[in-house]
Amino acid sequence: MPQMGPLNWLMLMIYFSMILIMYNTFIYPMFTYHTKKLKMNKMSKMIWKW
Repeated sequence: MPQMGPLNWLMLMIYFSMILIMYNTFIYPMFTYHTKKLKMNKMSKMIWKW
């Protein structure tokens, strides 16, 4: 359906913006919080699990 094109672009923009907001609010502070406690060896293993 060609008329669904702009709606698909809008949903993609909303989807990626939500991922960026979730990354900035949850995942990035969580990683910076764990780097203060854990050693780099445990941190590298945790990154490779992701």
